[in-house]
Amino acid sequence: MALYENKITLKGFLGKDAENFATKQQKTFTVLSLATKSGYKDKQIEQWVNHTEWHRIVTFGKPADHAKNLKKGDYVEIEGELRSTEFDAEVGEGKKKTTFKRRGWEIRASLVKKLAQPESSRGENLDAEPVTEDDAA
Repeated sequence: MALYENKITLKGFLGKDAENFATKQQKTFTVLSLATKSGYKDKQIEQWVNHTEWHRIVTFGKPADHAKNLKKGDYVEIEGELRSTEFDAEVGEGKKKTTFKRRGWEIRASLVKKLAQPESSRGENLDAEPVTEDDAA
């Protein structure tokens, strides 16, 4: 049994087409924007309340090759680990400009699998229209 484990499995829909990039060393990678959804029944209003969470997925190598042609709306499963990145952010202008450290989170995928559209989402109005990343902005 492992003492530590950093493993994530997500299933959801892509909010936009896969984005393909290369590092300065010409190592290619793919970035995906994955939406997952959860919800609960609000007892006060007696309605189902949905919450959509957006995940930044980054993948290199063979998983990136499999992911590079994925399209907005594709249903996918992702396996990987949670990674944090630190970067400098600036606010203000001129003499009032301040730089500070920010931390971001992404999932480094080791597996990207396109799945068949789930039966439960075909022809049913699960929650009106699917939310896209553009809608969330």
